[in-house]
Amino acid sequence: MINIKFPDGSVRQYESGVTPLDIAKSISEGLARNVLAASFNDEEWDISRPICMDGEIKLFKWEDDEGKHAFWHTSAHLLAEALQELYDGIQFGIGPAIENGFYYDIDPGENKLTDADFAKIEKKMAELASKNEAVVRRDISKADALKFFGDHGQTYKCELINELEDGHITTYTQGNFTDLCRGPHIPSTGAIKAVKVMSLAGAYWRGDENRSQLVRVYGISFPKKKMLDEYLVMLEEAKKRDHRKIGKEMELFAFSPNVGPGLPLWLPKGAALRNRLQDMLAKIQKRYGYLQVITPHIGNKALYVTSGHYAKYGKDSFRPIQTPEEGEEYMLKPMNCPHHCEIYRTAPRSYRDLPLRFAEFGTVYRYEQSGELHGLTRVRCFCQDDAHLFCTPDQLKQEFLGVMDIISFIFKVFGFEYEAQISLRDPNNKDKYVGTDEVWEKAERAIIEACEEKGLVAKQVTGEAAFYGPKLDFMVKDALGRRWQLGTIQVDYNLPERFQLEYTGADNQKHRPVMIHRAPFGSLERFIAVLLEHTAGKLPLWLVPDQAVILPISEKFNDYAQHVADELNKRDVRAYVDNRNEKIGKKIRDNELKRIPYLLIVGEKEAGNEEVSVRKQGGIDLGSKKITTFADEINAEVEEMTRF
Repeated sequence: MINIKFPDGSVRQYESGVTPLDIAKSISEGLARNVLAASFNDEEWDISRPICMDGEIKLFKWEDDEGKHAFWHTSAHLLAEALQELYDGIQFGIGPAIENGFYYDIDPGENKLTDADFAKIEKKMAELASKNEAVVRRDISKADALKFFGDHGQTYKCELINELEDGHITTYTQGNFTDLCRGPHIPSTGAIKAVKVMSLAGAYWRGDENRSQLVRVYGISFPKKKMLDEYLVMLEEAKKRDHRKIGKEMELFAFSPNVGPGLPLWLPKGAALRNRLQDMLAKIQKRYGYLQVITPHIGNKALYVTSGHYAKYGKDSFRPIQTPEEGEEYMLKPMNCPHHCEIYRTAPRSYRDLPLRFAEFGTVYRYEQSGELHGLTRVRCFCQDDAHLFCTPDQLKQEFLGVMDIISFIFKVFGFEYEAQISLRDPNNKDKYVGTDEVWEKAERAIIEACEEKGLVAKQVTGEAAFYGPKLDFMVKDALGRRWQLGTIQVDYNLPERFQLEYTGADNQKHRPVMIHRAPFGSLERFIAVLLEHTAGKLPLWLVPDQAVILPISEKFNDYAQHVADELNKRDVRAYVDNRNEKIGKKIRDNELKRIPYLLIVGEKEAGNEEVSVRKQGGIDLGSKKITTFADEINAEVEEMTRF
């Protein structure tokens, strides 16, 4: 008999060789019908895979990310199986589950795939799924794996196998399709009731632009057709909320091929929006004792070698800049933290000086491949609302709690629901990280205890930590239920060590400070993109670039309209005149599209009474008001919203 421990701490005994599906059946038939995946001793586990030792088990359903991951991973194999049957000579790269669905990278050979093939592929996938083919895991030797995939002409798979350690290679087979894979998978394809091929894209093999360009086939699947229908409706709504479309309509930002891909140009209204976000956070940070700093956009390459960033992220940075000085190299700043370490080093520090909290709205540069760029969410330069806190070990938890307060307050202001994730080091792959076991254990414990003290339920994920320390990431949920990773807090014992940072303690001895990295917005670009899609561009009144537009019903009232705009702007209401020679109906429609909160219509009656006819976004008629009355009401509304 073996002992199986459950998440609630209870323990049951089972015969050796029991599967997670068997365990689910022993609890309830309902759970057995719905379980899709499991983990055993924190290792991903097929629910049909036997367990032969004591350990801890977790069972996952569709509602769990792990359940969706296994479902979509099997769906990726189903897609590959369909492609194999439809197209001769096709070669396969990799086919993982992703946040929403799955993809498979393929080399189509002589075949040409287009959007017109989607229906045919979906039909074949549905046909194969209806056979309810068992998905069978098999351990295979390296030699046998190379022979099998080599005999089938799968050169990409053979390349991957050559890099694997013998004795740790597995395949999964369903029907006539066998794939090199670690899993996990659902037991059979019959659970896949609805599939949709979403799009095609180009993808370099292994992300290397010097290698073959493959075709990436994206898809999504569900256990019920109704779920797919609802998802497609959500996608249509998402298109309407696309921040790239809204940003253009609201005249916030633009991209120019002459400037370069992934390098946003902030137009006047977008720049004003950004500045208001910065002012908001600066006001909050001042209350918490932050000191604003500014650092250059470049730094000596040696700075990032010292920090360890160059070794870990050098390939993702822009190439070093050569100067006329022999052997001298600079880099576009990929992150702010090494610069802030150098600011700390500018003066001797005492325990009485700590904590020190340096904040910067610092622009950083990362080289994203052109195929991965997407509006403001994936760019090559972005502004982080960055701060680095230097404190004693005894101050660490209190400082971490203070940062949590700032982030939760900001999300509350914008109406975001959020989830938290504690990202921990992978204890089985310590080469990915810098620092000793002792400092990692201290840092991870500090985050876990802070969450417990705040009553914040945070999911713990192994292997997602930064190379220098664990972190607490915040995932916000937008109006469509999509999750976005925004704010982050990271505990770091390692950079202070690498930069030899010190403070003199009460014992008159030298000590290392602990460093906290934090960014409540994450980056202004990404935050604004998410906010635009969450609100469909209908931003809060205090933040929106233009609070009111004055619409004269004919040209002869243009002067009065300008008078209204001048009076409102004097009273801190952001307003402008739409004096185009267009009918009033068209002006209303056009400015509704720009998401202006208040449309002020003026004609003979309004001009004679120093009034405006007020129409709120969405067609709500608020009647006529004096200019001063309207301004007072707007300012009162803004005042109520901005008690930060």
